[in-house]
Amino acid sequence: MGNSLKAIVAFVPSDKCQKYLLEDLEEMPVDKMVDLSGRQLRRLPLHICSFRELVKLYLSDNNLNNLPPELEQLQNLQILALDFNNFKALPLVVCTLKQLCILYLGNNKLCSLPLELRLLQNLRTLWIESNCLQCLPEVVCELSLLKTLHAGSNALRTLPPQLRSLQELRTIWLSGNLLSEFPPVLLDMPFLEVIDVDRNSIRFFPSLAHLPGLKLVIYDHNPCRNAPKVARGVRRVGRWSEESPEPRKRSGAVIEITLDEMPLPPPAAKPEPE
Repeated sequence: MGNSLKAIVAFVPSDKCQKYLLEDLEEMPVDKMVDLSGRQLRRLPLHICSFRELVKLYLSDNNLNNLPPELEQLQNLQILALDFNNFKALPLVVCTLKQLCILYLGNNKLCSLPLELRLLQNLRTLWIESNCLQCLPEVVCELSLLKTLHAGSNALRTLPPQLRSLQELRTIWLSGNLLSEFPPVLLDMPFLEVIDVDRNSIRFFPSLAHLPGLKLVIYDHNPCRNAPKVARGVRRVGRWSEESPEPRKRSGAVIEITLDEMPLPPPAAKPEPE
């Protein structure tokens, strides 16, 4: 089906037309995954909500601004991709999907997140990049199992001190925000492995050499006067990064991280559907 025809059909709300956009998706796929990305959808076809064993649902790059309450039937859903849509608010029905591990909300028009998000206590990965967030919603700090937080390309000026309670957090992407100083709360998070503050307005970096878990710090494109000091073996990406870092010391011993252990730079986009 051509994209132009899809765009025309998407305007017609009838069930027949919406089913046409599904391209004969009648039964739940064997792999328990449905990918409806780029289908010009303006509403989620209710037929999908009947696939109660569904594990992965990709709705990226559509024209969605709401979701039906019937979505609550998908209680086995672990991955939900809602990025590149027109959401101004996160539909509360998403917060009823308590098995969610990965939630993609990037490239929408979100200015906040609902308090009900705290119900997603299995969430490990949250992508909220490229929205309209002027501050990181404090409810994010209640997602105790969160390991990866991508909050780049918003309008963040600081981070809430409650973020330190996320002791499972290993990776935080904050590139393209309005940070004028390195967020102090990150200095109290020794378990962090990757910190990305690229493309902000940070003029001075404190020492990060005391963070024992750190493997990669990206600080390029800041008007900084210095490079952040890091322990030996920690990779830096930014101005003066070739200078020798401080040795990492633990119990009197110097421990080096090998190149094989180095994490990759941040992804340009989320992983493709499996």
